[in-house]
Amino acid sequence: MFYRPEDGHGLPHNPFNAIVSPRPIGWISTRSTLGDNLAPYSFFNAVAYVPPQVMFASTSAKPDRDNTKDSMAQLRESGVFCVNIVEYAMRDAMNASSAALPAGEDEFAIAGVEKVQCDTIDCPRVGGAPASLECKVTQIVTLPGASNVAVFGEVTGVHIRDDCLKDGIFDVMSFSPLARLGYKDYTRVERLFSLARPDE
Repeated sequence: MFYRPEDGHGLPHNPFNAIVSPRPIGWISTRSTLGDNLAPYSFFNAVAYVPPQVMFASTSAKPDRDNTKDSMAQLRESGVFCVNIVEYAMRDAMNASSAALPAGEDEFAIAGVEKVQCDTIDCPRVGGAPASLECKVTQIVTLPGASNVAVFGEVTGVHIRDDCLKDGIFDVMSFSPLARLGYKDYTRVERLFSLARPDE
């Protein structure tokens, strides 16, 4: 099968998200004058080591947010956001926080997760998350397409849950990271193997 996206795929559901998978989930927390917000984004990744930087993209809008979503509106106001890493045990809370709630509704309360104050930015984070990355916005990029926006942020603080550190290594197997596949499908990391680069 071959298709040009502008012509449509002719399938019951768009295969693009399933092709580009698995994708890590950035559980983004923000704060603004309307209150605190928490929402998952699967267009998310780390993009640089020094200084450490991450990005996530928002690809839809809410009627009460002027062609964007709560996370994007709030970080535009505050200039900061926090990325919380999602473990398998928090899958239901993560999913609950994806509901399209009115602006100002607190997803921390809806999802039943602990809210903790960040250290380097004025923003909440998810208490008990395996790791949280406090970020200051460095760039907001408008992408082609309706409501498509990418945000880049520099990591200014890193929280790591103590039980996720094993012999000085952040052990992803200790919490089974959740990842997004296509459609309504997710997966978790359950097996690990290592590969040495050819020049090592």
